[in-house]
Amino acid sequence: MATAVSTQPTEPVTPEEEDAPQIVLLDPAQVVRDEQNARETDTEPDEELIASVKEIGVEETISVRPRPDGTYGAFKGWRRAQAQKIANDTAEQDGRPVRRIKAHVRDDLVGRDGWTRFLSLVENKHREGMSERDILKSQELSLIDMSDVERRQATRALGVGRNAAKHAKTAQKLDDATLRRATAGGMDLEQTAQLAEVEHVPSAEHRLLRALKRDHEEGNGGRGHWDQEMALLKAEQAEQADARTKAEEDLKKAEIPLLGQPSWGQKDTSKPLAELTTGLGNPLTEDNHKNCPGHSARLDDEHQPVWHCSDPAAHGHKVRPQPKKPRTEEDEQRAEERRKVIACNRAWKAAAGPRQGFVARLVRQKTLPDAARVFAQEVVLTVPYFYSSWTDKHESETVARFLGIKEPEHADLAEAAVQLPKARVVNALFAHVAAACEHDIREPKAWSNLNVRQARYLLLFEALGQDDNGSYRLSEVEDEAVGRHRPDAAA
Repeated sequence: MATAVSTQPTEPVTPEEEDAPQIVLLDPAQVVRDEQNARETDTEPDEELIASVKEIGVEETISVRPRPDGTYGAFKGWRRAQAQKIANDTAEQDGRPVRRIKAHVRDDLVGRDGWTRFLSLVENKHREGMSERDILKSQELSLIDMSDVERRQATRALGVGRNAAKHAKTAQKLDDATLRRATAGGMDLEQTAQLAEVEHVPSAEHRLLRALKRDHEEGNGGRGHWDQEMALLKAEQAEQADARTKAEEDLKKAEIPLLGQPSWGQKDTSKPLAELTTGLGNPLTEDNHKNCPGHSARLDDEHQPVWHCSDPAAHGHKVRPQPKKPRTEEDEQRAEERRKVIACNRAWKAAAGPRQGFVARLVRQKTLPDAARVFAQEVVLTVPYFYSSWTDKHESETVARFLGIKEPEHADLAEAAVQLPKARVVNALFAHVAAACEHDIREPKAWSNLNVRQARYLLLFEALGQDDNGSYRLSEVEDEAVGRHRPDAAA
């Protein structure tokens, strides 16, 4: 039977203390693990804890809530309660007293699973040994199962954003080792979730940690380097997915098997045709091998088919005796140049996302920065060719997107003009000019020959981003493209 502990206050009691849960003494046999206990790994008491409890009992009060069957669910202190029960089981034979355990009984938490898990998370998060995965799972489950008022309070207490539950669910896709590295590297919950979205892109974790370090070193609270790297990773991921899907579809249409990677310990009998010959020693190619039952393919890093025979020995092929012709220095140089162009084209396309996001933030600010206002006024007054040719196209979607109009692809800018407050006219003017500039640098190869006017547009954002605590940074390819147009480039 639970016994209340009577105490006499020596100081005036605050309203919070008047509402504090009652402290009672419980038989640890009455205590079970609450279903909303945040800790799901390392839940058993260790030998050191058990030995301590045998000697002096449990000093810290645990927290429980009543259950319908008469037991109490421990959402804080479950390991301590288990340790006391283990100690009690052998107390009589060891000549030790059987002890009860002090507990806060939280009747107010019955039926409030989300808040219970949140309180358990706060307790366990700051104790040594709680895994990053347990923390994420508890954040997700507790925040989902809360009222709006509780959720706002909980997110403030945890120091996370309003989308924390969604981010926590996504972040749990990472393995334990990656989660530990992400936490140690300083990634917040949103950034850990973003890593999970692109983790299969080569070197994604390393690249994001490097970008995060650069943002931290600059010490102004911005995440411009992170945003640029994330945009590039997403572009690479999308490009890889599209290219691989198309390559797989082409092979399927041609009824050519796509070879998978052999599992651990499984022998791979296949070989590329470049390493094989016919029985008479003649080279094997796609054309003279296509009728072989073993004709198949694997996809290389650029998702191009590399023709294979799935079982050369079974189909009468021989291993090519001589090595392939070594690549010359000129071959290597051409290959490197091709890789550079492909990488820069991809990076240029990816950089448009963060840049246009920054444009939208500028346009929606109450006051447009003076540098942006002057830039827009100059373009409108001088009407350069790129601007006049863009206005002839009557393209409105980008302008509407910058202005924050819902369904920008169907926007009526004439209607938007009627509703536009006088104070926002200059913002709309900048949105119009920026849309024209974006159209002017839309081609993936624009980086290779940026003109002065295009460079001025990018350098404007570099300066505005620096003024805004590093919230926007030029990407690497943009930085290279504007290099020769910088004021000190000729020095």
